[in-house]
Amino acid sequence: MPELPEVETVKRAIAPMTIDKRITNVFVGSKGLRWPFPRSLESALNGKRCGAPTRRGKYILIPVSKKQVLLIHLGMSGSIRIYPNRPNLKKHDHFALGFEGDDWLVLCDPRRFGFVDLFCESEIESHWLLKNLGPEPLSEDFTVDYLVAQTAGKTCAIKTFLLDQTKVAGIGNIYAAEALFMAGISPRRQAKTIKRARAERLVTAIQSILRKAIDAGGTSLRNHMQPGGEIGYFVQSLQIYGRSGEHCVKCGSIIKEMKQTGRTTFHCSLCQR
Repeated sequence: MPELPEVETVKRAIAPMTIDKRITNVFVGSKGLRWPFPRSLESALNGKRCGAPTRRGKYILIPVSKKQVLLIHLGMSGSIRIYPNRPNLKKHDHFALGFEGDDWLVLCDPRRFGFVDLFCESEIESHWLLKNLGPEPLSEDFTVDYLVAQTAGKTCAIKTFLLDQTKVAGIGNIYAAEALFMAGISPRRQAKTIKRARAERLVTAIQSILRKAIDAGGTSLRNHMQPGGEIGYFVQSLQIYGRSGEHCVKCGSIIKEMKQTGRTTFHCSLCQR
């Protein structure tokens, strides 16, 4: 699933084509995605002027005229493509917007786990997908004090904690694994044992990994590509994720993998405690 860096990359890429641009064409697939498309989405968007897109966790939010917000979630396999002219839509292209100047934004989602919604701007804080999200990990709200307070008394593994979007928004399996490796913390360690020293290392690692990944355009592992079709180059910088059976870049021991809450976890038993 595209995580914070991938979604941030998409948000930045689509900004020039949406800011103060009018929607002139709308395509809404008949099958819907994870949930059905909102009723009358095509007529509700056609002719509307857009503003600067923002990101909340793994969601892209595009303001449109009449104080509405278009929400796009890429799901497991979704990606957004940008075209300079009207494209020939393919089988898995389920939603598309054409803008004045003939730029096109196309949402491709083979597995159809993504989601598109349109709602009033005043409902952002109460929207069912957004209202329970934790702080942004790159914001001033995600601090060492916050992490220590939130992990206190939690018996779940710290990796599981980081994947909980109500605790911190936008982190997924790849970046949780990379951050824990950088911080030298075992993914199996109980969250309640993350005291200040480890919390300081972990907050620093999370923010460093995310910033580097954004600068590199995200990570291309199966489906993610940047909107222009480029790969995300952070895949070349992965230190632990996907490297089971290889030698650890720090100590040379063999990287192991295991399952945690249904997700594959990679770790070095010597470097991570």
